[in-house]
Amino acid sequence: MRILVCEDQDAIRHMIGTLVTAAGHEVEEVRTGAEAVELVHREKFDVLLLDLMLPGALDGFEVCKRIREGDRSRNMPIFVISAMDEESARPKAISAGATVFFSKPFRPLELLEDIQRLGPRPGSTPDK
Repeated sequence: MRILVCEDQDAIRHMIGTLVTAAGHEVEEVRTGAEAVELVHREKFDVLLLDLMLPGALDGFEVCKRIREGDRSRNMPIFVISAMDEESARPKAISAGATVFFSKPFRPLELLEDIQRLGPRPGSTPDK
């Protein structure tokens, strides 16, 4: 699968990218919401892993909304991975279009399992 990681903190972005790459997926990494929206509308991704607290004009909630507005991206799974611990963050993210919400710190294996549920691993052959 082709996965886009949008996270402003370099260490976390690289850790998530390395984790997902090691599981056999192709990963693209960006640090702002504007970059994520631009890439998703220009290229095809199977999943977006998205932080909510991002620098610039577009936070994660706005990124979700804009991605859901695109014809090609409206059904793309969006996995929010956020340290935002307000009670309202989870329902607000889901309402904006997030598919799944992971609180930081998150369990890497749980994230990979949810990604794997979306489709076959690259290089695998589907069961007949």
